[in-house]
Amino acid sequence: MEYRVEKDTMGEVQVPSNKLWGAQTERSRNNFKIGAPASMPLEVVYGFAYLKKAAAYTNCELGVLAEEKRDLIAQVCDEILEGKHDDQFPLVIRQTGSRNTIQHECE
Repeated sequence: MEYRVEKDTMGEVQVPSNKLWGAQTERSRNNFKIGAPASMPLEVVYGFAYLKKAAAYTNCELGVLAEEKRDLIAQVCDEILEGKHDDQFPLVIRQTGSRNTIQHECE
């Protein structure tokens, strides 16, 4: 398997190159091997996608987010809602101290 190196405040971590998440998600995956039954339901992931898309449009209208970033965020949210990234959300329900974010060029 091929890996890329991601960095966070704890240092470097290897992330499979075919995954879109970053260092904190990979650390969580490695340290809390609870299993698929405890995974975040996709309905919750989709709910956050709707919320993030709405927030991007609102923040753009308020003048605190550029249209280019709004459009990139909206594009990724639409891809999530179409099920294109279902395998990119591996963390367990309500896991504290980590985030599960698709890394995209808008970040």
